[in-house]
Amino acid sequence: MINNRSLLIVGGLAAVAWLASNSLYVVDETERAVKLRFGEIIEENIQPGLHFKVPITQTVRTFDTRLLTLDTDPSRYLTLEQKAVIVDSYVKWQVVDPTQYYEATAGDELMASRLIQPRVDESLRNEFGRLDLQQIIAERRDDLMTGPTADLDALLRDELGVAIRDIRVKRIDLPQDVSSAVYDRMRSEREREAREWRAQGQEEAERIRANADRRRQVLLAQANERSEILRGEGDAEAAAIFADAYGKDEEFFSFWRSLNAYRDSFAGDDNMLVLDPSSDFFQYLKSPQGGAE
Repeated sequence: MINNRSLLIVGGLAAVAWLASNSLYVVDETERAVKLRFGEIIEENIQPGLHFKVPITQTVRTFDTRLLTLDTDPSRYLTLEQKAVIVDSYVKWQVVDPTQYYEATAGDELMASRLIQPRVDESLRNEFGRLDLQQIIAERRDDLMTGPTADLDALLRDELGVAIRDIRVKRIDLPQDVSSAVYDRMRSEREREAREWRAQGQEEAERIRANADRRRQVLLAQANERSEILRGEGDAEAAAIFADAYGKDEEFFSFWRSLNAYRDSFAGDDNMLVLDPSSDFFQYLKSPQGGAE
């Protein structure tokens, strides 16, 4: 009797545990869920938390709503002028409508990636096809992807229940033949710009040099003029001083001038003068009084 009762209790507890494990479920904060009854959706967009379902007849599918990355293969696109570029990109996408996502992909992330990739490829093909190569090189990559991101986001929200958060270009390469042509053209443009800058520099240098030469001539002329004025004023002042000194003591002035003449005449070792001894040049050598005997 006791054994039967224990078995019943154990069996009841097992049934309750089974019922609880199959009736209660948890949706994580990074997930959203839908509730199905024999494959038909009966409750949409179930939020995070603890929820209840009817065992056996009802099932729950959960979907990761965090940002997911689709890394596409490099693709070859034609620009506006029919030149090829090879673009390597990736897509950031997120489930925003669990019901639509389940109906479109059966909740299979791989299938969702297969549906997103061709649409991304088509959008990028159209975007690069409306731009020429110079625009593609010059524009910022973030700005280049603004249009395709917005268009794909609106389209795939309706079709797949996913949002396209971002499309990023990792790399844009040119085929070898196009790369060589672009390089040659860029080199030619840089050389042309260099010639223009060099010509402008030479023109500016000539202008500066001519201006400097003109200023030099003006400054030299002004300096010469000033030096002549100062020299004339100095000579006039010296003459006035000499005249004044001569007027004060004519005999001393004559004596001083003769001494300077003697010093200059006999300054060297090999100097020779052939003069008449009675010449006035020797007057102060013959007598300290000069001409006074």
